[in-house]
Amino acid sequence: MKRMHKLWVWLTSCALALVVFLPTLALAAKKKGANVVIVADTRELGDGIMAWWANLYNESHLYFAILTIIIIPLTGCIFGLLADVVMNHIGIDLKHREISE
Repeated sequence: MKRMHKLWVWLTSCALALVVFLPTLALAAKKKGANVVIVADTRELGDGIMAWWANLYNESHLYFAILTIIIIPLTGCIFGLLADVVMNHIGIDLKHREISE
């Protein structure tokens, strides 16, 4: 049993080392060439929230990431509360359920 534990620790350590050092190998193999710039295509968006969102992505990836991190949980909470209201309206009460074990 002790050998099996040591084997799993060794395999896990090797997998973790691979995950940690693999990006270094990829950077070492990088050739000098033209850099790729990733931007959002805003030509057909015009005005509105989609154009603003794409322009925010193009101007500052940091602000885009921060706003995304704020918006996604907030949207999840809103949809969760909305689902709770709908379930209460149709008669499903999850707050006072009995747990049978």
